Amino acid sequence: MSHPLPTPGQTIGPFYGQALPYDGDDELVPAGRADAIRLHGDVLDGDGTPIPDAMVEIWQADAAGRVPQAGGSIHRDGWTFTGFGRCSTDATGHYSFSTVLPGATDDGKAPFFAVTVFARGLLDKLLTRIYLPGHEANAADALLSSLPAEEAATLVAVTDAQGLRFDIRLQGERETVFLTHG
Repeated sequence: MSHPLPTPGQTIGPFYGQALPYDGDDELVPAGRADAIRLHGDVLDGDGTPIPDAMVEIWQADAAGRVPQAGGSIHRDGWTFTGFGRCSTDATGHYSFSTVLPGATDDGKAPFFAVTVFARGLLDKLLTRIYLPGHEANAADALLSSLPAEEAATLVAVTDAQGLRFDIRLQGERETVFLTHG
C-alpha cells in the first residue's frame, strides 16, 4: 500500500515563499511620507540565530487611533492606509516596515501593533504585540501590567537610529511573549 504525500498542514514549511509576498507588502505608507517611521528587527530562534525564511505581518490603527476599514489590504495605491503589512525576513533574519505610529484606539489605551509570525518549525502562527517605548498608557495596559517586568519588556519596541526596533525571539532567553487567540 502506498502512502500519499504529506500535505502542507502535515509538514513543516514555510510554503508561502512564492505566493504570499506582494509588491509593497512592507510599505503601509511610502517611506518618504512626513510621518513615516521604520519598524524593524530580527526574527531569532532559541539559540539566537537569525531565521532567514520567516514572515511577519502587522495590523495597526492609524495615527489617530482609527482602525482602518479600507478594503484592498494587498493592493497598495500609495495613499490609502489599510493598517496591514507583510514582510518576509531577508537572508540575515531581518524584517522592516514603513508605517506610522499607531494611535490609541480609546482614551487611556496603549497603542500597539498586532503581530503574526510564521516561520520554519512552526506548525501554527504565533501572535504577539509591539508596544511603543515610553508611552504613558503602557503602565495601565491590561496585558503589559499582567506580566512580570522582564516578560513585559519583550513586548516593547526600542528606539534606534532607524526608527523602532523590535526583535522577535521564538524561544529561549528573552523569548517574546506570545498570545493565544480564542
